[in-house]
Formats: sequence, C-alpha cells, structure tokens
Amino acid sequence: MTTPPLSRRDLDFLLYEWLDVESLTTRERFQEHSRDTFDAVLDLSADIAVKHFAPHNKTADAAEPTIGADGKVITLPETRKALEVFAQAGLFAGSFDEDLGGMQLPTSVMRASIAWFQAANAGTSGYPFLTVANANLLVAHASKEQIDGFVRPMLEGRFFGTMCLSEPQAGSSLADISTKAVEQEDGSYRLSGTKMWISGGDHEISDNIVHLVLAKIPGGPPGVKGISLFIVPKYLLDDAGNPGERNDVALVGLNHKMGNRGTTNALLNFGDGSYSPGGRPGAVGYLVGQPHNGLSYMFHMMNEARIGVGFLATALGYAGFLQSVDYAKTRTQGRSQSGT
Repeated sequence: MTTPPLSRRDLDFLLYEWLDVESLTTRERFQEHSRDTFDAVLDLSADIAVKHFAPHNKTADAAEPTIGADGKVITLPETRKALEVFAQAGLFAGSFDEDLGGMQLPTSVMRASIAWFQAANAGTSGYPFLTVANANLLVAHASKEQIDGFVRPMLEGRFFGTMCLSEPQAGSSLADISTKAVEQEDGSYRLSGTKMWISGGDHEISDNIVHLVLAKIPGGPPGVKGISLFIVPKYLLDDAGNPGERNDVALVGLNHKMGNRGTTNALLNFGDGSYSPGGRPGAVGYLVGQPHNGLSYMFHMMNEARIGVGFLATALGYAGFLQSVDYAKTRTQGRSQSGT
C-alpha cells in the first residue's frame, strides 16, 4: 500500500483540537463555512494530491524542464494535467474574497490544503504557490483595472505569476539592481534589464505569465528607495482581456537549481529586442501603486513566500517521516523464534 503524503488524522488534530479553526466560523468573513465545508476542501485536496500530484513526483525530480529546439520550455504533461485539475477545483482562489471568485476560506485551512500538494510534489506545487502569492500582493496594492485584468485570470488558473527581484550582477543586494523603467505617453512603462533565478519564469503550462518586476525609474532616489514595482506580462492583453501580442520578455536559459526541480527556474531578459510589442523593443510594464514604493509592496509576496517555503519544508519532512514509519513497520529483519 502506498504511503499517503500526509496524515489526515494529524491534520484534523492540529486544525480542530489544537487551533480550534471551527471557532473562526463565528466571524463575519467565515460565517458561511462550517467544519463540513472545511472537511470537504481537505478531502478534495487530499484526493487531487494523491491522484494527480504524487504519481509524477519522482519523474519530475529526475526530468527537470528543458528548452526545446523552438526555444519553448518543455515540461512533463503530467504537470499541466495536475494543475488543470487543481484549477478546476477552485483552489487557486480558496482564500480570496467571494467577489473575486474565491471561497473566503481561513488561511489556516488553505495552508493545510496546500500542504497536501507540497508533500505530494514540491515541484508542481510551486506554480500555484507563486501564483497565489502574486495575486495576494496585487489585491493589496494594485488598481481595480489591474486586479480585473491580471488577478482574476490567475485565480481561475489561466494565468500564472512570478516574482522578479534578483539580477546576475546584484544577487540579493536589491539596492544594486539596474533594471530600468521609462514612462511612456500612455502611462505605461518600457522596461529593460535582466532578472535571474525566476521560479516559474517561463513555461507553456498557462495561457500567460504575470511577472512582478522590481525596476528603477530614472531620476528616482538612490538605493532601495528608488525601486518601483511593475506588472510585466509575458503576453499583453487584447481589448477583451485575453493574451495577445508577445511582450519583450525573453527566456535566456534555465537554471539547474537544487530542490523543486519540477519548477522552471529562469534567466529572463526584459526589453532586449527579442520581441517588438507595438512595433518597437522594450518590455511593456504597468506601475503598481506609487513610484519608488516597490520594495515595500514586494515584501507582501516575499513574506508570504517565506511562510510558504517553511510549510514546504514541514510538509516534505512529514512526508518523509510517514514513509520511514511505514518502512520500519514492514521491513523484514532478524530471525523468527521458531528457527524457520
């Protein structure tokens, strides 16, 4: 018998006996929920994780994404299928407001839900992990038009999201980033620069990729005080809000990153002229919030990612523990007392 990624009994203890999440249903935001709805989400998550995420966990770790002859990223078909099922279940939108198509589930319940997927397949779970964090940032700091255009498709699982901070020459020293954003007459910006170690940075799994990019507007304050945040989609949206013209965002290469090998990790050029949106080079971007406040906005996603990575480590560690216990119970060793 295959060992499940997590123990539902232990999750129930943590949620209902230790954290008493049922008490949250007395609050206005969660009053439509009950233990029955929480259990239904957890049952659904466990079922999808076991049937669609766990089976290709080992394969995804051994066969990391590659770049094909046409320059497009090749990923396992099972990865796309698993994420389609995840999206169809509405789990991208689990904790979001009802008016955005969400379920308004408590964070604690959604974290327990996501833990099933992280334990079952760290690489494939990375795509929704980043997308949800990206959407949370935009809901908190973006305009209504930006939320309608980019967040809603992410919560439907049609668009995926990333965070683009580091650069090859700067590493973690964000004060030294050199990606530049120049304002255009229509209020958009044209970005140019290079970003490194971008998880989920390029693939063909979703209809579009919503990059959140840190860049500096010429004339701004020095250091981190001059950093702004921009939405830079892989494909620009047409008048109907669907992916249209290719933006000037080019995949340069894929990094071989230890762990989470099923998640693409990319080196991206913005505005190098590989594509010409509107007939000229430059990656089209849209300012989020106010100029020069980009790093404070990005911390919304960065901090969520830190919590998520901690949950990933816990989920993987616990999955390993369950595997070890089952192995210890079934491993034959020693001699029988009968001598046979």
